[in-house]
Amino acid sequence: MRFAGVIFDLDGTLADTRVDLADAMNRVLAAERLPVHDYASFGAMIGGGVRNLVTEALPVERRTDETIARCAAAMMADYGRHCLVKTRLYDGIAETVARLRAGGVRLAVLSNKPDELTREIVEGLLRADDFEEIVGARPDTSPKPDPAVALRVGRRLGLAAGSIAFLGDTGIDMATATAAGMLAVGASWGFRSIDELLDSGAQAVLAHPLELLDL
Repeated sequence: MRFAGVIFDLDGTLADTRVDLADAMNRVLAAERLPVHDYASFGAMIGGGVRNLVTEALPVERRTDETIARCAAAMMADYGRHCLVKTRLYDGIAETVARLRAGGVRLAVLSNKPDELTREIVEGLLRADDFEEIVGARPDTSPKPDPAVALRVGRRLGLAAGSIAFLGDTGIDMATATAAGMLAVGASWGFRSIDELLDSGAQAVLAHPLELLDL
């Protein structure tokens, strides 16, 4: 497997964001007098965007459009103030990014997290100029697994889709990579299982970020 560029997912791939996301969501649930969740439970909720996270966190009987919209707004307001409290890069990510850059590999980030927060977190944990594109969810674009934004990022990198490795920790990421014709690489240190990554089309699954260099 050879590649000239890498598109990284953010949550569960570059950084462990679970605790800050969980704390923000649980504060909203508590304010609504609803049951909260333990940190482990949030792994299955993260990756599909804010609305999906809020929907999954709410009890089934409370998943009305009005409640979801209200809680999503409250959750994002809270998370926006606390998104870098406990969030940390995974071990090996900083070195991996630095060595890829030194080797001339072109890098980007693509997340289903809102665009402004995606940029804030990446720029808070890594050097912004390490990445030629940092893209999150925007009102005028479809989220992953729609491959449209991934393909747009690839064009901005000046690379053919088949020469780009898409590294992510969820089936959504693997489906995005496959639909875009990119190399689907799973991050097993993230929020989902190896089985989910393989079942969703991963061509390789890594146990540690530095293994990306061996590809």
